[in-house]
Amino acid sequence: MDDRPDHRDRRRLDGLMHSAGAPSFRLSPAAPSDLERLTDVRVAAMRESLERIGRFDPLRARRRMIEQFRPEHTRLIWRGEVFAGCVALGPDGPGWLRLEHFYIHPDCQGAGLGADVLAALLAESDAQALAVKLTVIRESAANRFYARFGFAETGRDEVDIFYERGAPAI
Repeated sequence: MDDRPDHRDRRRLDGLMHSAGAPSFRLSPAAPSDLERLTDVRVAAMRESLERIGRFDPLRARRRMIEQFRPEHTRLIWRGEVFAGCVALGPDGPGWLRLEHFYIHPDCQGAGLGADVLAALLAESDAQALAVKLTVIRESAANRFYARFGFAETGRDEVDIFYERGAPAI
């Protein structure tokens, strides 16, 4: 049996999402032609955290996105007609998904968009009974954000903290 999620199932999230009854966001599949806008949002979203630890290098940030971009697992985040960010959620071994490249443009932060998107993605992983892994820069405010959603630290190195959120019991 193949434990990888059927990524055609993500289409249920590739539409308008609602938060408290009001339209909040929509997701759409990424294409290879989206890479430039995704690298731009990565640099903008990561700048403050990387500057805080003395590691901001826009060329390195762009290179990392280019090297790790998997369009088949990446979705664009839209607030109305405004491109607001991106997120990738793809297989990471039997029973696991990896959440990565979750970036909300700074102009769209602070209004609950990231929380709405993450809640929808976790509902998707829960429906498939899959656990989720992710990595966050040590000094990032995202560490508190993910803890609110039940992610537990599983390790760290000189730059990153590693988190996991288990699959729901079925």
